[in-house]
Amino acid sequence: MHAAPLHERLRAGERGWCLRANGLCARQGLRVFFGATSRMGDGPFWYGLMATLLLADGRAGLTASLHLAATGAIALLVYKLLKHWTRRPRPFASDVRIRAWVAPLDEFSFPSGHTLHAVAFTLVALAHYPALAWLLIPFSASVAASRVVLGLHYPSDVLTATAIGSGLAALSLWLVPGVSLFT
Repeated sequence: MHAAPLHERLRAGERGWCLRANGLCARQGLRVFFGATSRMGDGPFWYGLMATLLLADGRAGLTASLHLAATGAIALLVYKLLKHWTRRPRPFASDVRIRAWVAPLDEFSFPSGHTLHAVAFTLVALAHYPALAWLLIPFSASVAASRVVLGLHYPSDVLTATAIGSGLAALSLWLVPGVSLFT
């Protein structure tokens, strides 16, 4: 008897992770938490952060906010190109046992735009304001987790988005003189 090909075993395993994570939202408290986190990750949290930086730190806040906005614009372009190119169905669309606990913003799952932006924004923001790590790292991790828990993304969508967001942030930080995560 032959084992299933590796890609089929990986896909089945990933569906299993999605199904287990998605079951967490059967608990109303977790459903509310992850739903709210996901919606804040749509943009309101990041726009609020940029406004707060501007109001609290003047010119330095404006510089950081413009850096975040530019990084976000490039991240959006990369995200849209990948979504259009890959057209991977969302977990809830591929497995009737997985429920979409919130409405998706679009039809396809790869990569997670929420995660891509959260990671890129977090890394760029931390280069400007390292003291915000206590807030930004848990929020970004919660956004990433929410996408799988809510039935909207596979773990590989989130992991790949984390890598892409990290790469975009690194490129952005490399291009802007005087800003670094490691100073």
